[in-house]
Amino acid sequence: MAKQPYTHKTYGERVASDYDEWYKDFDRDAITLLTELARDGRALELGIGTGRIALPLMENNVEVHGLDASPSMVDRMRAKPNGDRVPVNFGNFADVGVDGQFALIYIVFNTFFALSSQEEQVRCFRRVATHLTRDGCFLIEAFVPDMTRFDHGQAVWVTDITTENIQLDVSRHDSVTQRVVSQKVFLRDGSIRLYPIEIRYAWPSELDLMAQLAGLRLRQRWSNWRRDPFTSESTKHISVYERAG
Repeated sequence: MAKQPYTHKTYGERVASDYDEWYKDFDRDAITLLTELARDGRALELGIGTGRIALPLMENNVEVHGLDASPSMVDRMRAKPNGDRVPVNFGNFADVGVDGQFALIYIVFNTFFALSSQEEQVRCFRRVATHLTRDGCFLIEAFVPDMTRFDHGQAVWVTDITTENIQLDVSRHDSVTQRVVSQKVFLRDGSIRLYPIEIRYAWPSELDLMAQLAGLRLRQRWSNWRRDPFTSESTKHISVYERAG
């Protein structure tokens, strides 16, 4: 059987039917902060998916637009109340293939790392900068890389065990390219389901350099949506970039 290539669509197309069950909750503080940053202007979500953040943000009277690679994920959003009101463009969000400018462009839940190379990530920053209003901002929510997760470049995590099923996360890490190739594995009554994901992580300081290359600068960085200070102990960050100068 020929190996199926991993593309920008792979993750979303594979997980669309289960995504909202896995990630049904959202942080209300995220909606509060994003609403403040939008300031009555338009917002663009990169990797809008099933609308987990976009739809609650619309309830705060923010005009939300979206970009995604996976039609199946967006179909899930369309089936929800008001999901058909969100304009969505399809494609690799490294290219930010949309028209016009936005007061807020945001990408949450580590989705920025779905861009598979440093070149794509730099291109995304540069394209975002061209679509920001003069006083607009770009927000990224992402984890802080933790190399202790891996033993000899590999990791196997048991994420759930019940009387009916086992869930595993299996990963291989390439420290040179900063890439992680993973499978979420579901074992249930003799059946096996696989959900592949490939990411290219970046350190906060690397993201700041990408911003500088795009003519942006870091405005603020917090450790969570409650806006607690970012420290050396933080496991994730909320970073907000604005135009430099």
